[in-house]
Amino acid sequence: MKPEAKYWKPLDNNRVRCLLCPRQCVIAEGKRGFCRVRSNQGGRLVATGYGEVVSVANDPIEKKPLYHFYPGSYIISLACNGCNLGCLHCQNYQISQFDCPTQYISPEELVGLAKRYRSKGICFTYTEPLVWFEYLIDVAKLAKAEGLPIVLVTNGQINEEPLRELLPFVDAMNIDLKAITQKFYRDVCAGGSLEATKNTIKEAFNAGVHVEVTNLIIPTLNDSEQEIEELVEFLAGVSVEIPLHFTRFYPHYRMSHLPPTPVETLLMARRKALERGMRYVYIGNVPDDELNSTYCPSCGRLLIKRTGFFETFSYLKEGRCPQCGERVYGRF
Repeated sequence: MKPEAKYWKPLDNNRVRCLLCPRQCVIAEGKRGFCRVRSNQGGRLVATGYGEVVSVANDPIEKKPLYHFYPGSYIISLACNGCNLGCLHCQNYQISQFDCPTQYISPEELVGLAKRYRSKGICFTYTEPLVWFEYLIDVAKLAKAEGLPIVLVTNGQINEEPLRELLPFVDAMNIDLKAITQKFYRDVCAGGSLEATKNTIKEAFNAGVHVEVTNLIIPTLNDSEQEIEELVEFLAGVSVEIPLHFTRFYPHYRMSHLPPTPVETLLMARRKALERGMRYVYIGNVPDDELNSTYCPSCGRLLIKRTGFFETFSYLKEGRCPQCGERVYGRF
């Protein structure tokens, strides 16, 4: 028996309106919302995807990507079979956009799995964890009691009230800021709200959650210098400490006609971010150790050497640069 969902209200003719994310789906009896894991059963919104896991793995934390949250550790990572966006370039469209077989894992079983495999914590990723709201809360309550951090890799599409309920249970988030224009969210992501993602970044950081941000740069769609400058300006306005990951696009799903992002564009974006004062800027999906390693923003000393998704050596001393003593943003 799946639990009743939170954040909804009844409408006429046994319809309901979901209030979890900006879509605010109106759902007829017997139907599902856009995310496919919340459904109307007899005039009640039910979390039908509760605990239904479509994928689980023990990943390096850098794969999320999280470069400043216990680098070098491994974390149990899992996903539900749904998402509240419909991105044309989705890297996991097989499980985010289509119904796939799932297996139920109770919150107790999941916490036991993390302990058994000596995971650093529990990471909700691959699809969209926020639509798993009720399951997240229940898992987090148990995980906290066992000293296991909760990590979300998310698009940030959630309304303010449920976000504020959730944040006390979350330790780290990598938030995918798709672009800095609402047009991109409308045309490329099948809707969604730029403002919701921006609000999630601000609220999470101000609540003390460890935040890193990813921006996938797609040729002709969000790669202009002006848009990158606007994105960097927004993020710097929240905090220049937030690690920023510019990621290279490769042709995929419904955007197989576009070319990969030129490396020169990624380097331009990184330069713009550093010029604005962002202290930690990385380039993903490019096999270059230097662009994925961490350097002291004060003296330039190499602090964490990375190769691919793996930390190969850390020079940090209790979270500080061994050369100048600068404290580095993150948890180490």
